[in-house]
This record gives sequence, structure tokens and C-alpha cells, in this order.
Amino acid sequence: MHGRFGSDFGRLWSAYAVSTYGTWIAFGAFPLLAVEVLHSSPFAVSLLGAAGLAVAAVVAFPLGPWVDQRAKRPVMVGMDLIRFAAMTSIPVAYFLGALSYGQLLIVSVVSGSANIAFAAASGAYLKHLVRGEQLVAANGRFEGTNWVATAIGPPLGGTLIGLLGPVITVLADAFSYLISALMVLRIRGGDIATTRDPAARLHAADLLGGGRLIHHDPVLRRLFRNSILVSGLITATVPLMAVLLLGEYHFPAWQYGLAFGIPAIGGFVGARLCAPLVDRYGRYRIMTVSGWSRSLFPLGLAFVQPGIPGLATVIVVEALLITCMGVFNPINATERLQRIPAEHAARVLSTWSVGSKLAQAGLTVLGGVLATFTSPLTAITVSGVLLLATPLLLPRGSHFAESDLASAENVRAT
Repeated sequence: MHGRFGSDFGRLWSAYAVSTYGTWIAFGAFPLLAVEVLHSSPFAVSLLGAAGLAVAAVVAFPLGPWVDQRAKRPVMVGMDLIRFAAMTSIPVAYFLGALSYGQLLIVSVVSGSANIAFAAASGAYLKHLVRGEQLVAANGRFEGTNWVATAIGPPLGGTLIGLLGPVITVLADAFSYLISALMVLRIRGGDIATTRDPAARLHAADLLGGGRLIHHDPVLRRLFRNSILVSGLITATVPLMAVLLLGEYHFPAWQYGLAFGIPAIGGFVGARLCAPLVDRYGRYRIMTVSGWSRSLFPLGLAFVQPGIPGLATVIVVEALLITCMGVFNPINATERLQRIPAEHAARVLSTWSVGSKLAQAGLTVLGGVLATFTSPLTAITVSGVLLLATPLLLPRGSHFAESDLASAENVRAT
């Protein structure tokens, strides 16, 4: 299946797949633990998600240059083991009668930080394993896996939670990281790391290097701004949709799961179509069309109403949105990897993840505040209207030419 990319790519892909499925299977376990076991308030449950994202992003900020200076496979294995230990601590504390809200928050931060470091290391290593235009297809494999896991994981996790409880489901997620570590250990190819004096310490210039690389490349700069705004505005609507559909419109839980499970298949379809579309029409054209399209469809959620028509509206809108994301995201990931020097890939990817998570946390809080003073549907509509402006930040043809001229300056800036 992965012959065109090599067996080492297959092992890296398998590691990503098993940990991603584990994460999505346990997706609803933390809120359930907070509500059913610890009897936390709705605000505390929301804070668990938003604060976990924000604090993890801040903690992970210096990890980019740190990952750059080290071989990538040991970093990936280490982050998997950290995630395994953090998640395992929850069932241990539960069975000892010592589980607390503070521990859930700490585990959320630790696992979130490790996620960022793992993603930075795996992205840099993918650039090492797969070269040239094959990166589009390789990133498409990862993107497709993510969307299938998004579609299958929560319903499967909901079943496991119903049968075995949230604690055992978290334990299953923990073991997915252990399996991921074993997959990475099986990779036999070379590795990459930035040469550096072992006695040297990280300085502010190292921490800001990823941001400078992004800023000095016109294409990366515009992609970064577009990506963090789009992901933040879309993420901000997730809890609002839960309140609207489950609270105000009284959708059954299975319909709510259906509304977001079925459309995720569109992400898999989009990811599989990405490489053929790029081959036929060109990367820039497909990036532009899919980038504009993914910002148009979310406004359709403003027309959601109770009952079957509302359910159908959510499924159609989300399916169109996610299909466009499935096409856009591999191109975005490929453009990013090809435009940064291999020795600085991890710090750029880490900066990108940190920016995205901070934007998601901040806009989620703002969306909640707006919904409190107006209504969830109003806040969702405002998010959809704001999304209409985000394609203006996408790179244009002239920016690609500017970026090529600035490539040498990019390297000197580090």
C-alpha cells in the first residue's frame, strides 16, 4: 500500500494512525469524567478544553528549536511515552480514589504539549522521508487517516464509554501511544538534526526563529494567518453547536453524533482527490479554490433549525466544508514543508501549532462570551460571516514569486 513511499513511511503513517484513532476514541472521555465523576460545572468543562489548548501552546513554544537540534525518531518515541504515562495516570488515580479536576487539567496540558512536539518532529521527519511532489500525496494519506478517525472514533468511543466507562476508554487511548512508539522504533532509515554546540543554550533568537521564517516568506506568512483564523473560527463553533443542537433544539445524542460523524467521510474523499486534482490543475489553483470554498460553507449553519431539516442542513454543510478542508490541508502542509529549510522544519511546525491552538482557545472563549450575551445561533452566524473574509489572506500568484526571491533571506534570518 505504501510501496511508492517506502516501508519507513508506512511505519510512520501507522504510528500516526494508531495514536490518532486512540485520541478520537477517547474524545468524549475527559468531559464525561469532569461531569459524571467530578461533578464539574459547565464553565469548568469548557475551561478544561480552552485552558488545555492555551497552556499547552505556551508550554510547547520552546519545543520547536529543541526538536530541531535532536534526532526526530527518539523525540517521537519520547513524546509517545510521555503521552502514555500522562493518560495512564488517570485510571490509576481513579482506582485509587484520588482523581481530581486539577489532574485532568495537568494531563490535558502535558498531552497537548507532547502532541505539538510529536507533530513537529514527525512533520520534519516526513520531509526527510518523502521528497518533491510526492509530499502532496503523502500528506493526503495523513489527512485522509485523520478524517476517517474523526468519523469512526467518536461513535466507537461512545460505544466503549457506554460499555466500559470513560476510565477504560482513556486507558485504551494511552495504549495507542505505546503502540505508536513501537511503530516508530521499527523505522530503519536515517535521521536528521540541526548541528549545534552541545554546550550552547537556547536563546530568544532560537525561540523566535520559527516566527521569523514564517514572516519573511510571503506565502508562508499569508498561509499562517489564514490557517490560524480559519481553524480558530471553526473550532469556536463546536461547543456552540453542541449547546444549540443538544440544549435548545433537543437533538438526541445519536443524531448529534451522526451530524458530525457522516461529514467526516468527506475529509477522506477530499484528501484522496487532492493529489489527482493538483496533478491535473496545478497546486496554486486547487489551493485557491478549496481555500475559498472552505470559508463559504460554514455560513450555512446560520440556517440550522430543529428537527430533521436541521439535521440534514448540518450534515450537508459540514460535509461540504470538510471535503474542502480535505483537499486544502495536504496542499497547505506540503507548501509549508517545501518552503522551510529541513534543519528548521520542527521550529516552524511548532510555531504553527502554537499559533493555531492559541487562536482556537481565544476565539472559543470569545464565541462563548458572545453566545452568553446573544444566543448560540447568533455567535455561530457571526463566525460564519467572519470566515467569509479569511480567503483574502490566501497567497496570490505574485506572492509565490516574492517568496522565491526571499528564500535566501529566510535562511540568513535564522
